[in-house]
Amino acid sequence: MKSEPISHSLGPKPPVSSVSPTAPAVHLQTISPEEAGQRLDNYLLRWAKGVPKSHVYRIIRSGEVRVNKKRAEPTTRLVEGDVVRVPPVRIAEPAQMAIVNTAQTKSRAQGYSDKMPILYEDDALLIVNKPAGLAVHGGSGIALGVIETLRITRPELKFIELVHRLDRDTSGVLLLAKKRSALVELHRQIREGQTDKRYYLLAHGEVTQGAGVMQLKYALHKYLLPNGERRVRVDPDGLPSHTALRVIKTLQRENATITLAEAQLKTGRTHQIRVHLQKLGHSILGDDKYGFEDQDKVVKSKRLYLHAHLAGFTHPRTGEKMRIESPLPVEFAAMMKLFEVASEKSEPIKVAT
Repeated sequence: MKSEPISHSLGPKPPVSSVSPTAPAVHLQTISPEEAGQRLDNYLLRWAKGVPKSHVYRIIRSGEVRVNKKRAEPTTRLVEGDVVRVPPVRIAEPAQMAIVNTAQTKSRAQGYSDKMPILYEDDALLIVNKPAGLAVHGGSGIALGVIETLRITRPELKFIELVHRLDRDTSGVLLLAKKRSALVELHRQIREGQTDKRYYLLAHGEVTQGAGVMQLKYALHKYLLPNGERRVRVDPDGLPSHTALRVIKTLQRENATITLAEAQLKTGRTHQIRVHLQKLGHSILGDDKYGFEDQDKVVKSKRLYLHAHLAGFTHPRTGEKMRIESPLPVEFAAMMKLFEVASEKSEPIKVAT
């Protein structure tokens, strides 16, 4: 593939007098204390806003990007004082970036923000209740995600980054860091298994649980469809994954049975819960990637019924044990009202109003 500089279109071109494109040139960037600890690929993706992700990875792998005059991998962790050499890449001028923040875009961002309640905020963290259907970040035809929305509606935030991700159609608790140090510390907790992430889900059929919580352990392998879309499958040669599944109640009606359950992530693989439920033969309602279309038609699923309802972690600054919760969405309650409870294994759970 060619490696010439790539210019990324950010919308209609303004008059020539208002934009003066930056001439591509080699850049030497010295890593500051706030930038230290992040991966090289993530650093470049933030620095070269407007440059396609594929091009960023290409210049890293080709050796055009250097750290302290040496080749580096996308996963290289940057240290304070590192000098990063970036080859000539055409990036957007501030005037060009301003085109994105048109009145229409700001209006859309505000609309997304209004549907994204803040569950917790202090000087280090911002935790929101992400609605289903909103991606966590833009790309692949998506102009605005959670992170872009917050950067537009909260311009006073000098630093705001995702701590983790949720699938576009999954709702619930989403952590963002307002300080680089908080981001690095929470990433450490995630890597070392010190966080607690739990999800509510509605699955097709009756999920049969024994005396204890079900421990789902399957190796997962990521692959791409011919159109470039990402998928995951159970594969002995894949990476280990572990989900603890607890059945809450089973509901029935004349033509269908569904199960409300809680899934606790022990590992955080892509699409992990969705693929584990598919492997069980009880795909999540409304799952257009790993579900059963015929069963979804019967129950008339209107969304992916997967909701991140709890995040437990240690506050990166105070050391306090945090437990942030989001109640069961109203769409879940509405779906369950169409069924009769066949069996119930735990106390009723809180539903959003």
